[in-house]
Amino acid sequence: MIETFVFDIGNVLLPFDFSRALVRLAADCEIHDPVDILARVDQIKLGYEDGQIDRASFLRGVFDVLQYRGTEGDFVAAWEDIFDPNEAMFDLVEKLHGRYPLYLLSNTGDIHREYFFRQYPVFQRFSGGVYSYEVRLLKPHREIYEATARQFGINPATTFFIDDLLPNIESAREFGFQAHHYHQGRHEALLADIRSAGVLV
Repeated sequence: MIETFVFDIGNVLLPFDFSRALVRLAADCEIHDPVDILARVDQIKLGYEDGQIDRASFLRGVFDVLQYRGTEGDFVAAWEDIFDPNEAMFDLVEKLHGRYPLYLLSNTGDIHREYFFRQYPVFQRFSGGVYSYEVRLLKPHREIYEATARQFGINPATTFFIDDLLPNIESAREFGFQAHHYHQGRHEALLADIRSAGVLV
């Protein structure tokens, strides 16, 4: 029996494409190769998303390694402009809302978290979320699933977790969650899996 749903965000609720940000940033960087930009940003982004550095330190670090000449506002606007809505998933959230507790579990930083809630009303349907930068833990480490279950008082055995990355699914299953490895192009497979778990959608 399913009592709770936990959703990942990136490539589940919101497909994303970092190349869009890289193209915008390149115009204001001494480094113009998007591959090089991504490699340099990734060195700092991981520490930001797992809470080892704060937003200000992340921005300072990125500006330094990219020799970025734009404003903070320009950078944030580019950093946010990587997402598109997954309308099929939004529809599923609406169908489940009010019938089951809905929570978020995401590897993310505060720039993107603020953007999600500002830009997409569907995020108001969730009763809470665990965000890697806040708890200083990243999926697929088991501790982040433990933190999620503890924070929301949920039973892993009756929790249905949706994520796009197989390592996250595997570790969630090892912890005890029922979990679905999501692909946007196979949305019907998710609905079938949910129905098999006894949930009408």
